[in-house]
Amino acid sequence: MEYTLDIEIELPRNEVITKFDNEENMKHWQKDLVSMEHLSGEKGKTGATSKLTYKMGKREIEMIETITLFDLPEAIHLTFDAKNVYNIQENYFEELPNGNTKWISKNEFKFNGFMKLMGFLMPGAFKKQSCSYMENFKAFAEKGKSVLDN
Repeated sequence: MEYTLDIEIELPRNEVITKFDNEENMKHWQKDLVSMEHLSGEKGKTGATSKLTYKMGKREIEMIETITLFDLPEAIHLTFDAKNVYNIQENYFEELPNGNTKWISKNEFKFNGFMKLMGFLMPGAFKKQSCSYMENFKAFAEKGKSVLDN
């Protein structure tokens, strides 16, 4: 399953990248994030891996994030490997003529086991989650609104 989303953030690209590339900020726009633990490689650079833990409902989901391309402020590409789900994500940040920033996120999901059925029956759920993270980041970046305040 593949899809591309984009959102315009009313800030210059350098400000967007400063907020996006700060691990401490993730909890303010990624609802359900419990923890992030650096595992290997140079933190925040191509090849680095981290373990992300999310609480979704009553379940905890762990995934390994790998930075496959670190070329900020232009792009950052990541993979997320969880039980029966593999996500390839390419993020691009474009400077717009009006001084704002366009964040483009290209996503590809590969499923195994039970998740093949979930991906087939509920493809919109994955896109909705990605869209929610992008909207939450926009609110955090522009207005300082945190998902922790809800």
